[in-house]
Amino acid sequence: MLAQKGKNVLLVDLDPQGNLTYSLGINDFEHTIGDVLLGEATVKQSILHVENEGVDLIPSSIDLANIEISIAQIEERELQLKKTLKGLKKYDYVLIDCPPSFSLLAVNSLTLSNEVIIPMQMTALSLQGLDLIYSTIEQIRASLNPKLKILGILPVMVDKRRKLSSEVKDYIKENFDIKLFKSGIRNNVKAAEAPSFGKSVIMYAPSSNSAKDYQAFGNEFLSVSK
Repeated sequence: MLAQKGKNVLLVDLDPQGNLTYSLGINDFEHTIGDVLLGEATVKQSILHVENEGVDLIPSSIDLANIEISIAQIEERELQLKKTLKGLKKYDYVLIDCPPSFSLLAVNSLTLSNEVIIPMQMTALSLQGLDLIYSTIEQIRASLNPKLKILGILPVMVDKRRKLSSEVKDYIKENFDIKLFKSGIRNNVKAAEAPSFGKSVIMYAPSSNSAKDYQAFGNEFLSVSK
């Protein structure tokens, strides 16, 4: 969505599951973000251009889980990603897809980043984890990255028929000093199908509810991001 608006975008898949890489139809690559972190490849060698999406990508693979163990032995291990990605001047946005846990990889991402978006289902279980997410980000801001800012929470898999979703949103507004994006992403079968075709839902089914929601979020993101 940002590329469609003329922005130069680099995506970094920092999740060992490699869902972002797979979802873009990328399965043939020589180097990954893991190679970059270990110093076995340069950033330039690892970047792939995803033609149909108009973005660049540093891919990931399952090997990243083992590489994380190796990184843990390195001095200043929290700064490895920052060291390797410094100097990327050609991009308007570098978007990092983090693993869904506060691993060393996630800490590396937060140490580098200026802004964080928290995708979150509007459920009671997701709400239980928000306290941990918030406190961890505050700790990283205090000790490693004073520029780090929570840009907002993006509601995902939204079902507007459920009363609980509204109750969770109200709770967040009352108890957290975090922006709640208006552009929630609705549950949609097209969004589930898109990765199997190696496309974003915007490219796969541009008229679907999910694609429209992501487009709306893109506009909202640009209005609040620095």
